[in-house]
Amino acid sequence: MRVQMGAIFTGIVIMKVVCKTPRRQRFGILILLVCCMLICQATAQDPLVLETRSSRVTVARAGGGLIEFRLRDHELNPLNWRITPDLEPPVAAGKPYLQGHFLCLDRWGPPTEAEQKQGMPFHGEAPRVMWQVQDKPEQRDGSVFARMGCRLPLAGLKVQRALSLGGSALLVKEHVTNINPRGRIYNWVQHPSIAPPFLENETLVDSNAQRGFSQESPVPTGQQEASEWPAVQIKSQQVNLRRFVDDGEDGHDVSSFVFSDTAMLGWVTASNQKAGLLIGYVWKTDDYPWLNIWRYRHDGKVAARGLEFGTTGYHQPFPALVREQSILGRSLFEYIDTGETITKSYVVFMTKLPADFLGVARLQYQDQAIRILERGNNDPRHLVVAVKYWLD
Repeated sequence: MRVQMGAIFTGIVIMKVVCKTPRRQRFGILILLVCCMLICQATAQDPLVLETRSSRVTVARAGGGLIEFRLRDHELNPLNWRITPDLEPPVAAGKPYLQGHFLCLDRWGPPTEAEQKQGMPFHGEAPRVMWQVQDKPEQRDGSVFARMGCRLPLAGLKVQRALSLGGSALLVKEHVTNINPRGRIYNWVQHPSIAPPFLENETLVDSNAQRGFSQESPVPTGQQEASEWPAVQIKSQQVNLRRFVDDGEDGHDVSSFVFSDTAMLGWVTASNQKAGLLIGYVWKTDDYPWLNIWRYRHDGKVAARGLEFGTTGYHQPFPALVREQSILGRSLFEYIDTGETITKSYVVFMTKLPADFLGVARLQYQDQAIRILERGNNDPRHLVVAVKYWLD
């Protein structure tokens, strides 16, 4: 901004020298100021880009979504999804909208009717406001670092996000502060959405999630009523969530799962064997105890899959969450006191796949690397992704 203002003042001085009459000077200065304002506005909305020798990450300032994560020598970007008019009114020019991997805060899902009348949007304000860059990308030892943040005026929350990209693994650490004069309940859900061409009929989704339910089914009252990952009953049909194919009705559905009591880490991966590419997420289950799988089919084609992880697994307004309290032994919301700051983090990574890779059986972090074991193979292959920055 200082550079831009300096350029404006320099231009004004030059304009006064070049233009001979006061009238021409005033007109020239007006044109210059308008042009500079347009440039400043465009610059304020330019995405944040982090690059290493092996990968590239792009984060939108409008809505704060992670809209690109690709290997430098691979053309596919799994996070290229954006909202479509059939799900939401058309995107207005210059306005933030849902795209890529966005943050749901202070809620996941719909507001109450009263909240909606007061302007609270679906999935909260975080993907609907402009984010500011506090620290531009800085290269250090082959890695890159940046910071950004936003304020949510209706929710009364402030968000600070630190990004650390090393190789093809990105650590994202977010700090949420309650700036309300009183404490409140809230939810915090990461919403990565994959889309074609990375998402196709053959794309496989794997996770260490265990038991869950479909949001369109009655809430399970105990473990015996829950589905076992990756199976779930959706609209009276037994579905395997590992694959999502074209042969079905248009529409969308959400299924939610929890992890075992002994699982310290939760993870989810999506792999496209034909493209030879895998994207994955890993986080602490203490931070995010729920995995929510969103599936969306449009015009007879697979259109999106959400690999969402967060603090809740019930896609309802807060009154319903308060009545239910917990499902499958996991809370449906968190509490943040006035002035309190809560920190959560996750790692997103990418790697190439060998031919005919059958999906992920197990993922573990060891010796500064994510180690991936192939499933369903008599001689399972191992993939290794170096990780410079890990969860605290």
